Amino acid sequence: MLNYLTLIFLCQLIGEAFVAATGLPVPGPVVGMALLFAGLVFKGAIPKDLDTVSGALLANLSLLFVPAGTGIMVHLALLGSDGVAVSVALIVSTVATIAVTGLVMQALTARQRKGESDAG
Repeated sequence: MLNYLTLIFLCQLIGEAFVAATGLPVPGPVVGMALLFAGLVFKGAIPKDLDTVSGALLANLSLLFVPAGTGIMVHLALLGSDGVAVSVALIVSTVATIAVTGLVMQALTARQRKGESDAG
């Protein structure tokens, strides 16, 4: 299992290095996650131990938000001066996420139904 935890962190490190080298405006962990996803698609399955390790990380995900919460408390005055802009950005991004998720779900459901009707 330590091998898979190392793999997760290695993908994150590669993502961070790639972003630092290219200057892309994307977080390094997102690039690392895409790299891990591509590897899993290529492999065609999720290894059992990787599932176990990632499940443990997700179960303790709330601990990873402690530094972000601390940062918000430290910079509360800055947040207060830009509170309207932050609130608008949060609302717009939430609505956009819900809309895109709904549209993707509709497209995938329609595609699945079409595949089932063609097979049956």
